[in-house]
Amino acid sequence: MHIDRWTLALQTVNVLILIWLLARFFFRPVMDIVAKRQREASKLLDEAAQARLDAVEARAKADQERASVAAERENLIAQAHGAAQLEKQNMLAHALHEIGKLRDDANAAIARSQAAAKAAVIDRAGMLAVDVAQRLLDRFRPQDLLSTFVDEMCRDVRALSPQAQQSLAAAATEEHPIEVISAAALSDDEKQKIGATLKEVFGHELPVAFRCDPQIINGIELQGQNTIIRNSWRADLDRIRRELKP
Repeated sequence: MHIDRWTLALQTVNVLILIWLLARFFFRPVMDIVAKRQREASKLLDEAAQARLDAVEARAKADQERASVAAERENLIAQAHGAAQLEKQNMLAHALHEIGKLRDDANAAIARSQAAAKAAVIDRAGMLAVDVAQRLLDRFRPQDLLSTFVDEMCRDVRALSPQAQQSLAAAATEEHPIEVISAAALSDDEKQKIGATLKEVFGHELPVAFRCDPQIINGIELQGQNTIIRNSWRADLDRIRRELKP
């Protein structure tokens, strides 16, 4: 086989020209395009990575915010529950206070009603006692019982303490005599007996005034400026009425 050197040289030159043409008009634009595509791809990958990182951060932030919201919700629920419990306790305490106040008011009203009823019964009993005493007295003449009361009055005068005797005697004057009150008029003998008893006790005569008062029912009462001796049915009934009171 014969190889022509000129032909080989021309072919070599053609190949070199072709390579130069390819390198200049094909490979370099292609490489530029590839490099550009690589840069764009790298940029897209970087953007994708950044987006993925942003998404991770956003998800973490969302999880954190969701946890914060959940914690705030639990806190609000706890506060609302505490406030509800406190309000419930306050309402219960207020209700118990009102119930206690109503019970106390009711008990006080019942006590007042009972006291009023008892006082009415006592007053009624006193009135009945006075009425019964008056009816019993209607069966006797006042003079039949006065002698007994006169004797008891003389005995009570003798039983006065020295201080009471001194006070009674010192306060007796002509302007303010000792009053002897009886339901019916005393006889002269009864008056003299009382005057004699006073003279016996005090050693001298004292100014005495006699008067009648049917309201004492029966008996005798002696009244001085500072001393009172009550020996009458009215006094007995008043004492019974006081003892009946609570």
